[in-house]
Amino acid sequence: MKTNKQNADFLHIGKKLTKWYDTNARQLPWRQNQLPYNIWISEIVLQQTQVKQGLGHYLRFIERFPTVKELHQASEDDVLLYWKGLGYYSRAINVHKAAHQIVEDFGGEFPNHYNDILKLKGVGKYTAAAIASICFDEKIPAVDGNFYRVLSRIFADDFDISSSKAFQHFSDLALLVMPDEKPGEFNQAIMDIGAEICRPKNPLCMFCPVNEDCMAFQTGRVSEFPVKTIKVKVSDLSLKYFFVKYQNQFLIKQRGNDFIWKKLYEFPTSIPENWNEYIINSKIVNHKLTHKNLSIEINLINIDSKKEFEKFASDNDFLIVNETQADEKSFPKPLQDFYESVCLS
Repeated sequence: MKTNKQNADFLHIGKKLTKWYDTNARQLPWRQNQLPYNIWISEIVLQQTQVKQGLGHYLRFIERFPTVKELHQASEDDVLLYWKGLGYYSRAINVHKAAHQIVEDFGGEFPNHYNDILKLKGVGKYTAAAIASICFDEKIPAVDGNFYRVLSRIFADDFDISSSKAFQHFSDLALLVMPDEKPGEFNQAIMDIGAEICRPKNPLCMFCPVNEDCMAFQTGRVSEFPVKTIKVKVSDLSLKYFFVKYQNQFLIKQRGNDFIWKKLYEFPTSIPENWNEYIINSKIVNHKLTHKNLSIEINLINIDSKKEFEKFASDNDFLIVNETQADEKSFPKPLQDFYESVCLS
């Protein structure tokens, strides 16, 4: 900590941010009516996803599930289908479970206090604070990567954001600049400043409404913040699949609820030994997840015997589908890309 903040008054910074937000806020569909359901879905969609990539997915999801009631009544497979292309499918599973909580524990009404919102499956402190402040005017900073970056630069604060204590540290720091009024606008101002001006690389400091108050900018040290010393370890993982095909049909099975790609559909991972002679070709696909580098071997197999194909499916609990039926299921992107390329060829 480079400055003594205990007795200083930094509220003028927060007021500058909310004033900037009044005229410069991004025009986003979930901000039009600020309904808690819509804010919630937008926040979950935008985890690990930029607005420009997530916007279309949000609109399709809301069109299909416009309220908690429709989401609660939907099947898990249907929810996963409308999450297709976003990745991180455990988010969709948790959204569906949370909809059940809202109906069963809160009478179908979205909870209106931070502590209750935090009880929803898949909702962390940031998302709960965003909803509580934007929709219910609770004065709670929605601390995420944008807050770490913006506040660490404003205060030239070298607190390590990879520390387990970083969330509380920057929450306390945020409260120093957060006005009592319009807490939701303050949080959204930080979101927008972080996304469009105080960017990780090549920040547009000359357009920042608080550049006069920003110690990092005033001392020419913006690139030094935030400080992060611990990097996430990335592991390598090899997977092997067999795309077993009979005419225009192929075999799939839903994954379990553990490990990667929860509840998505996949191809067989093993075949009878004598089927190796049916392998037409093999392909290696490299795919990156947040903490894993995947090397995926996919073998294309054509089976001539319908009886043999159906017996293998029955004995091993595989679904037999064609491309149209597969399009109604959710697959990991590398597997979806593979079956689509095979079906098109």
